[in-house]
Amino acid sequence: MEVAALSPTSSPLPLLSTAPVHRLHLLPPRFVSGRRLRPSSRHQGVGCVKDGWGQRHSARKNCFFVTSSSSASVEPATQEVGTAVPREWSGDAIRRRFLEFYAARGHKILPSSSLVPDDPTVFLTIAGMLQFKPIFLGKEPRRVPCATTSQKCVRTNDIENVGRTARHQTFFEMLGNFSFGDYFKKEATAWAWELATKEYGLPAERLWISVFEDDDEAFNIWHNELGVPKERIKRMGAEDNFWTSGATGPCGPCSEMYYDFYPERGSSDADLGDDSRFIEFYNLVFMQYNKKDDGSLEPLKQKNIDTGMGLERMACILQKVPNNYETDLIFPIIEKAASLALVSYAKADDAMKTNLKIIGDHMRAVVYLISDGVLPSNIGRGYVVRRLIRRVVRTGRLIGIRGDGHENPEGAFLPSLAEVVINLSTQIDPDVKSRRKSIIAELQREELRFVQTLGRGEKLLDELLDEALLSAGNNGNKPSLSGKDVFLLYDTYGFPVEITAEIAGERGVTVDMKGFEIEMENQRKQSQAAHNVVKLSVGNETEIVKSIPDTEFLGYDSLYATAVVKGLLVNGNPVNKVSEGSEVEILLDRTPFYAESGGQVGDNGFLYVNGGEDRKQTAVIEINDVQKSIGNIFVHKGTIKQGSVEVGKEIDASVDVKLRQGAKAHHTATHLLQSALKSVVGSETSQAGSLVAFDRLRFDFNFHRPLSEEELIKIESLVNQWIGNATHLETKVMALQDAKNAGAIAMFGEKYGEESCGGPWGLIGTLWWNSCQ
Repeated sequence: MEVAALSPTSSPLPLLSTAPVHRLHLLPPRFVSGRRLRPSSRHQGVGCVKDGWGQRHSARKNCFFVTSSSSASVEPATQEVGTAVPREWSGDAIRRRFLEFYAARGHKILPSSSLVPDDPTVFLTIAGMLQFKPIFLGKEPRRVPCATTSQKCVRTNDIENVGRTARHQTFFEMLGNFSFGDYFKKEATAWAWELATKEYGLPAERLWISVFEDDDEAFNIWHNELGVPKERIKRMGAEDNFWTSGATGPCGPCSEMYYDFYPERGSSDADLGDDSRFIEFYNLVFMQYNKKDDGSLEPLKQKNIDTGMGLERMACILQKVPNNYETDLIFPIIEKAASLALVSYAKADDAMKTNLKIIGDHMRAVVYLISDGVLPSNIGRGYVVRRLIRRVVRTGRLIGIRGDGHENPEGAFLPSLAEVVINLSTQIDPDVKSRRKSIIAELQREELRFVQTLGRGEKLLDELLDEALLSAGNNGNKPSLSGKDVFLLYDTYGFPVEITAEIAGERGVTVDMKGFEIEMENQRKQSQAAHNVVKLSVGNETEIVKSIPDTEFLGYDSLYATAVVKGLLVNGNPVNKVSEGSEVEILLDRTPFYAESGGQVGDNGFLYVNGGEDRKQTAVIEINDVQKSIGNIFVHKGTIKQGSVEVGKEIDASVDVKLRQGAKAHHTATHLLQSALKSVVGSETSQAGSLVAFDRLRFDFNFHRPLSEEELIKIESLVNQWIGNATHLETKVMALQDAKNAGAIAMFGEKYGEESCGGPWGLIGTLWWNSCQ
């Protein structure tokens, strides 16, 4: 979908359509894709015109046109499957007691962040520390000295292990306590031991500790101060017990706590990597070094603590069950799936149990991802959701679920499972229940759509089997399906390899499983490389930005300012002076230039260097882009047109007024357009990205179907009406929570501080807010 508007001076741009994300464009009213518009008598009263394809547009200056395209002492796990979990050790109770334990020790309880991180280097939220990354980097001030959270996380790099091991999951909760230069190693270890042995009541004789091989300080704390026997403290290498964020940046040794299910086996030759005996449940990272470009380590001025305890793992221990899936956090979903398949989990064989575990795990992931605005698609995060949903659907069919699992053979069974997940969500994310309707609807649509795809997969399999038999008959070889074909069926059509092998075997065709595994491993490596690292390194500008404070942004009040050059970069390397003709990046102490953020492009303009008492102009720098570096440092990118510029020089900064006004108009129009969409089609539509440029805007949004002609007319009418009202815009700065209480809606891709600024849009009775710089 495209919605276009405004800007009679902008250059013609093609209308683009990318399913399933709809796109809304701001374009000149008199030109679309290079074709001149002609008047239409149908809408003469509102000055609308039609293009060469009969599409409706508004010919009035500065108005929109719309076009459409498509705890207690714990023994080894013995609890009977399906028995009630003692309330004391329910998953909710374990979470609550963790948070309350650290709150009583001065920690601020903070909410989980979204599964969609602000950090562009991370695909999905995979760790509890992610929301604190700027603080750990020292580029944002701490707002509290220490904090504790229960963070929703999703990891899909080892999805094939889900259900097959006791502890692999795609969705999990990470309990954590964090210190930002407040307490360090001694307190962190003492509290972790107290939490485990007193709060959760784990027998001390069942606990083992790992430390980094050179971390004598940690070893002595565990042994001398907390009384852990030396034989139950294992020194391990950097691969296991030294945490790094990347090639450079904060790093440090870590210490892990393990629970021993079989202490009677003794300590001789004990291997903490033996998953059948040990489970790691608490990881303490002592962030005490900064790794430099040459690999050397220097002590951090501010030492930090970053910890993580897997909630499902602790529940497995305290609830005395053999694996994470049989805890009360996941097992109710498994029970529901078993009932739909008319089977008993307790009596099921291993293969059936594995499939039920897959369903239980994946349903949690997709419900929370959709709740956080990630809808199924063929790209990016949306593909993760689609792949997980398809895996649930095909696994459900494999275990015998037909239709909705009740009386409708043409229905969908995912909604019934989602209801269980939603009912379990209250203490994890209260917002999930309020989004129940849209989550259920999205899952139903996606399941029914995939069932059709699965049918096409079955047809393709028949064709491939025919080809294999024919080829074998011609050359005398045994008929076989190639690994690539099997992977195609699995990855593109969601066809289970087990079903492929079974059907092929019935027709006398073998399956190249080795080739299939090669294809799977290639995909797995790509996934791990792309999405499973939280990077804290900042690139070539690391050293220079350490000594430079955040840039003071003045651009809401003035487009002109005097500033001091604090740093210069050429090709990412710091220099002291740059001369005429060079491309340069300039760091100032203050600026009126807006840095690209939230989809809005950075300002253009000029910097003037003035020398001597008469302040005679000695240099001119044309600025064509402004970006943010680590934290809130603005990087002005441009070309030196005249003279030279040096670090420490005073400059006059001037923003291009005309271009800024264009960006302001299109930013305002973006908010109007989002409001019109929600007014016409409902709150279930969500923004999926945007571009706010000087000459146009583009608005991407998720919706499960194309908009109708009637809806397009209503959106166009609303936006043009609001523009015509010319309501006065007032800028205010207030606390972020106050803004939300007043009705503000956060825009996709924008990061908000404790204070936010924006204007009340009285014409629509709703507050919209820009992110404060």
